[in-house]
Amino acid sequence: MSEIPGDLKFQKSHEWARVEDNGQVRVGISDHAQGLLGDLVYVELPKVGDRIVAGASCAVVESVKAASDIYAPVSGEVVAVNDALADKPETINEDAYGDGWLFVVDAGNPDELEALLDPDDYAELIQNDEE
Repeated sequence: MSEIPGDLKFQKSHEWARVEDNGQVRVGISDHAQGLLGDLVYVELPKVGDRIVAGASCAVVESVKAASDIYAPVSGEVVAVNDALADKPETINEDAYGDGWLFVVDAGNPDELEALLDPDDYAELIQNDEE
């Protein structure tokens, strides 16, 4: 199993959220998820200025195997997207918790983060998935 950074929160659908120093929330998919998807070939991200809603689909990642919706871990306004993924979606496979981030949200309700899984609970979730 891959290392799970301790500063992240997770959704059961395998998106991660990291609260930045400025209070904004950086979002990506877990290393576990990218491993299940396989080689990523296309990413469709929300646009800067889009309003997203926690739990709603807001992006898509496509691999050689399948397309998967990405669900927003928090509600708010998208303030940045990882444009580098358009030319190099495999960055998510290479560095899911670093350069492979998807977008940044100015969270309207940071309390929504409380509903997400902490790293230990997420590790237990994916361990149960593998059994």
